[in-house]
Amino acid sequence: MVPEGWIYTALSKVMEFKNGLNFTKSDQGEEIKIVGVSNFKDYSELRSTEHLAVVRVAQSIRDGELLKDGDLLFVRSNGNKDLIGRCLFFPEVRERIAYSGFTIRGRVNDTNLLPEYLSNVARSPIMKQQISRNGGGTNISNLSQQILGDISVALPPLLEQRRITQILSTWDQAITATERLLENSQQRKKGLMQQLLTGKKRLPGFEGEWRTVELGSLGSTYSGLSGKTKEDFGVGEPFVTYMGVFSDGAIKTDRFDYVRLSEGESQHKVQYGDILFTTSSETPEEVGMASVLLEDLPYDLYLNSFCFGFRPNSLEELVPEYAKFLFRGEEMRRRISALAQGATRYNLSKKQLVKLDVLLPGKAEQAAISQILTTSDMEISAVKHRLVYLREEKKALMQQLLTGKRRVQVDTEAA
Repeated sequence: MVPEGWIYTALSKVMEFKNGLNFTKSDQGEEIKIVGVSNFKDYSELRSTEHLAVVRVAQSIRDGELLKDGDLLFVRSNGNKDLIGRCLFFPEVRERIAYSGFTIRGRVNDTNLLPEYLSNVARSPIMKQQISRNGGGTNISNLSQQILGDISVALPPLLEQRRITQILSTWDQAITATERLLENSQQRKKGLMQQLLTGKKRLPGFEGEWRTVELGSLGSTYSGLSGKTKEDFGVGEPFVTYMGVFSDGAIKTDRFDYVRLSEGESQHKVQYGDILFTTSSETPEEVGMASVLLEDLPYDLYLNSFCFGFRPNSLEELVPEYAKFLFRGEEMRRRISALAQGATRYNLSKKQLVKLDVLLPGKAEQAAISQILTTSDMEISAVKHRLVYLREEKKALMQQLLTGKRRVQVDTEAA
């Protein structure tokens, strides 16, 4: 049912669409900035143009092929189907900017429709659902002008559009501020890790030289599960998955899968303090990602076959909480990545890994460093939770405001 004073209309009635160009690069010709699919992040507006690709193109770029204030840009085609239909809004364009052939530009041509209002509609569940429905499925492979034009939107009067936009803008500002806080917190932690894990910055009260030791002298490696078929998985004993190792510096004990073991079967078990490494990846930068088990579990735990474990001889020499950060630090990641071998798939050798030299402070200093970095992690986690809350609350508010289920007060005098 249409709210009082609102109208339903197809986007083709209030917008004009244009596909982007497939630019031909050249050594001569105009140099121009281009918006591509890689510029469509989680945010809804293009906040800066400094990261846009600058290319010299052979063809002449006409004014009609440039972005203008109030334009909306949609992802038309991409290997990641979740990105198709994602919208980027350009409230103000201060330079010549073109857009790639994998996008569709939408431009409002109705004076009774605010582009800012439509940008909110474009990134709402209402729009996503219609794109899927008009495209014939939940995961369409290409967006077209026809699909976009056939989308129906409920439009309130202009003054109500403006008020709704103002309300949602307040939430956008809070989300943006929280995103920046998260980025700053992550950069601050990165800087701390670079300084504290290398000894470039010492904590008050600690003196003396750090010692350099070969990793292999601190412990030994073991393999993950062996001799298993797909029929063995889904029930039985818990084991750490590849993603459980890859995704975090500490093993999450609520995310195990299960494997069936025969009575008396010999498989290596994971225990507190063990450092687990991924053995392969599609890129050398992601080989050898490490995760540490920081809990003493009351049950047996196993490791998937695409990872291997490293068990320290002494938790006095290599404190588990410190190892969590050490092997995820920039310096150690660079050195482990350099050990990757392969062409289309990269692998890490246990024998090569244990030959790496490790720079270690004493136990007390390891504990102090890990405590500081753990506090930093807690701060980042709190900001992430705040960001999730803001996004979910705004999503719920959009569902109410953009459908007219919740009406807003319009100050006609101020308008």
